[in-house]
Amino acid sequence: MVWIVFSWFLFNALLPDCKGNKGDNLIFLPFQVLIIAHVTAGMVNLTRHEKEKYFLTATGEKELFPSLHDPHSRELSVVIPAYNEELRMPVMLDEAMEYLENRQKQHPSFTYEVIVVDDGSKDKTTEVAMRYSRKYGAEKFRVLTLVRNRGKGGAVRMGTMSSRGRVILMADADGATKFADIDKVEAGINDLNPKPENMAISCGSRAHLEQESVAQRSMFRTFLMYGFHFLVWFFCVRGIKDTQCGFKLFTREAALKTFSSLHVERWAFDVELLYIAQCFKIPIAEVAVNWTEIEGSKLVPFWSWLQMGRDLVFIRLRYFTGAWSLQSSNKTD
Repeated sequence: MVWIVFSWFLFNALLPDCKGNKGDNLIFLPFQVLIIAHVTAGMVNLTRHEKEKYFLTATGEKELFPSLHDPHSRELSVVIPAYNEELRMPVMLDEAMEYLENRQKQHPSFTYEVIVVDDGSKDKTTEVAMRYSRKYGAEKFRVLTLVRNRGKGGAVRMGTMSSRGRVILMADADGATKFADIDKVEAGINDLNPKPENMAISCGSRAHLEQESVAQRSMFRTFLMYGFHFLVWFFCVRGIKDTQCGFKLFTREAALKTFSSLHVERWAFDVELLYIAQCFKIPIAEVAVNWTEIEGSKLVPFWSWLQMGRDLVFIRLRYFTGAWSLQSSNKTD
């Protein structure tokens, strides 16, 4: 619907009037875009369906998810958004659980939880994830199944708001980033020395791999990539070379501060999160991580980049016009 309205305004702006002049229309185009961004702005919605308030234990009993507003009771929470990931997810989960279990054996005081958020999948993503919950127990592994598809950002937010960790890692279900690289993003958090408010974010980054990826991409995809980077820099986030890597570590306090204000639920949500963080002056580290492209990406190169480009413009304009505002915290229903 947003695109229909936007296209109509754009068409009218570019269409010559009865005198054959379209310059006058172009003058008003920025104002039209500004109005569209403001009028179509949706407010942050943290309301849960009744079924999304509970997780299943190994015995099939329902227990209430905790809240990010509560004090932490685990050292680490790992939030994994998953949409139709029954085939790719097991490889990632096997690697993650092996790392976490070994770390706990070496350091018995280390506690963790993994939360897989099934984002309204049409396949057996929940069933696959529940096998791990039964194997490791619901204290270590929980599954949050969303009633409807919210988008990756919405799924990460719902999982984060249900977590118990002192620090919270966002990790993709495809396993493109080696899970052991959590050591690197943890070092990034520690280097920031997030005292006294304990606010810090450490972002995994693929920027060091960019030249290699350019050599393997078509000229068109390279153009889209650099165009997206420019829009991110121009409208939203500066100083971060790779905003889109799905491997980010938050202190609990930083997660609450940023996710409480998050509005974008699709691909550009990472950019809004970092934009919010920079508005709150939360320290951000960018750390190089190992990354391998995994087949089966849900990202459709042209249309997804176009949608993200639109979202970047609208993020800036909606905060600028006051349609969206930064909030200290929001409690889930």
